[in-house]
Amino acid sequence: MKASKVLQQLEKMGIHTIAGVPDSTLKQFCDGVQVYSGNIKHYVTANEGAAVGVAIGSYLGTGKPACVYMQNSGIGNIVNPLVSLANRDVYGIPMLFIVGWRGEPGVKDEPQHVFQGKITCELFEVLSVPYRVVDQDTSEQEMDDILAEAGNTLARGDQFAVIVKKGTFEKEEPFLWENGNHLMRENVLAHILRGVSRETVIVSTTGKISRELYEQSQMIYGNHDNLFMTVGGMGHASMIALGIAQNRPDKKVICIDGDGAALMHMGALAFIAAQAPENLYHIVINNQAHESVGAMPTGCRRTEFARIAEAAGYHEAKKLETMEEIDQIGRWIDEKDGPVFWEIPVTLDSRADLGRPKESAGENKEEFIYFLSLQC
Repeated sequence: MKASKVLQQLEKMGIHTIAGVPDSTLKQFCDGVQVYSGNIKHYVTANEGAAVGVAIGSYLGTGKPACVYMQNSGIGNIVNPLVSLANRDVYGIPMLFIVGWRGEPGVKDEPQHVFQGKITCELFEVLSVPYRVVDQDTSEQEMDDILAEAGNTLARGDQFAVIVKKGTFEKEEPFLWENGNHLMRENVLAHILRGVSRETVIVSTTGKISRELYEQSQMIYGNHDNLFMTVGGMGHASMIALGIAQNRPDKKVICIDGDGAALMHMGALAFIAAQAPENLYHIVINNQAHESVGAMPTGCRRTEFARIAEAAGYHEAKKLETMEEIDQIGRWIDEKDGPVFWEIPVTLDSRADLGRPKESAGENKEEFIYFLSLQC
């Protein structure tokens, strides 16, 4: 089906606000929202729960329901505002969810999506949200019928979910843009790896940052023993790094974050600064986009992360814009007490042949724990 057709149907239902967090399964839908010429306001929010907040506010302001889109991993982020605000036992705020189904049972996917995929439908059942599943074989008439059912549900003050399988939406006009930066992320990560001690602990965020660090570490050193890849749980890498740093004061710990992940749980910056771990160094790789799931720009492209970290209370915070500065990170880690924060602007580029870890998540965990045990 075409995203443009679905968006037209949403308008006919009275939906003029769409908010959410991009997803690779919904890439064509997300592209369609960005280029859509109709009367729809679109917001890329910091997390999925915030999108529910926008939908609630939109309904209060207009009397019309809104649409919230997300990957199924984001269901956890919507639970609190959905059950404690939007549910009919509280305020009864109608909204339509469009959910990309990663980890669909029987379909090969990454480890972080497997369990989430198994329980996706069950979660909506527990939340008392009726749903329908669509795929590439869903006809226009069937989709019209599903949206008509959704409209009747919304009219009662309830919520409705459309769960979208991979390949459902057709490719239409792509959304293309550039952020104007000049450093390539994988090159930056390679320079960081070469510059820091092999005794340094590295915690990386989900998506292509972890994949690129894995490949570069394998190419440079033949292993990735000191790397913990936070393959899921977007936005939590910095707190994982803090937990390690606080319990292993003998180790230097680097968190390599993404801008979208940092935005998702921005309160972590203030908390890390308040704990003041002298052995923690926080790097945000900023391409102003959710690049790992299709390169849709975040809703906060002008955010100055280094200035925010400085205001939050990091010992030092700076934006690094040249490879010469990046090559100093290893020396600075040896010389400076944390918490220190570095923001590095990069392009949207990545290799088409970028691989994925060959080991399972469990195997990577055991290798990382063994690396730490050798350092005691």
